[in-house]
Amino acid sequence: MNHRFAKAFHLITVLAFIVIFMYIYSGLPEMVGFELNEEGFAHGVMNKNIFFYIVIGIFLVLNILLVTPAKLIESGASPNIKKLFAKGDPFREQMLTWIYSFVGIINVSIIVVVMYLFQLNGTIEETGRPSGLGLYILPVLFVIWTVILFILLTRKMKSVQSNK
Repeated sequence: MNHRFAKAFHLITVLAFIVIFMYIYSGLPEMVGFELNEEGFAHGVMNKNIFFYIVIGIFLVLNILLVTPAKLIESGASPNIKKLFAKGDPFREQMLTWIYSFVGIINVSIIVVVMYLFQLNGTIEETGRPSGLGLYILPVLFVIWTVILFILLTRKMKSVQSNK
């Protein structure tokens, strides 16, 4: 049941990315800056359209690659997957929850980075000073999700060893 909430979180982050990215894309200048010089102004630049396709490409590739294992688990693509992730097994639910929530966190991180770049390229009156707070929170979230993964895998290994 929990993996349904994680799936909903993933879907909400996908929709949020689409809406936020389209808004940000429309407000970006023709040349998008992504590096700051000593004075705090953007100087590493790329074309707005190239930026659009790079961000969309990263978003699609990460979502497809990271959701594929969950889809394989849900469909029971092979006998080994069916055996390891049996329906009704709490480990299956926990792994599906972890995968979908992790992809949601990846999507949130892409949103935060794109919003930071938008602030970097906007005028201070419109977007305010670029705040890197979200950029500092992202590694903490990744560490937390990685620790949770290791806890889940350790529990599964202990249960497999105790069943032998």
